[in-house]
Amino acid sequence: MTGPTNGLLRRLSRRRLADTALAALAPVAACGVALGGLTAWAGAGGAGSPTVRIDVSYGRVFLPFGATTETSAYFDITNTGDTEDRLVAVAYSGREAGLSRHVMTPSGAASKKSLDSVDVSAGDTLSMSPHGVDVTLTARPGWRTGDLVRFTLRFERRGSVDALAVVTPPGAAPV
Repeated sequence: MTGPTNGLLRRLSRRRLADTALAALAPVAACGVALGGLTAWAGAGGAGSPTVRIDVSYGRVFLPFGATTETSAYFDITNTGDTEDRLVAVAYSGREAGLSRHVMTPSGAASKKSLDSVDVSAGDTLSMSPHGVDVTLTARPGWRTGDLVRFTLRFERRGSVDALAVVTPPGAAPV
């Protein structure tokens, strides 16, 4: 068959082929963009890297009593990530603070052991207390009950986290 009908079929076939190619182009382009993004993310070290999410809350610092200026601060540190982290340093108001653990001696006396770091397990909360891990520091002159003290807690993986602690008298009921 030749003539006008054959030419019409050729035009319809070309048009159908062009429409099909355009329809396939959108998903192919989307896949290419997604693959490029994933390649860049993996190349930057994002793929397979552990997730570390640290939240610091319920900060409190004891108001020292008597002639001493040494006191303790306590925080609840929650690691909602899937990788363990480690608290390696604490600073407050531009000063360094220390980490310590309350321990009992064989004779029953209380003692303080200095720590270089404290583990914060994945999916767990570290609740600091006078009977466990705490932050040791020297109180600033003029602190009063209710004052807020700014702390920076530095973690091995997460980096620095800022937190506030309220000054409370020792033995005060938790808020």
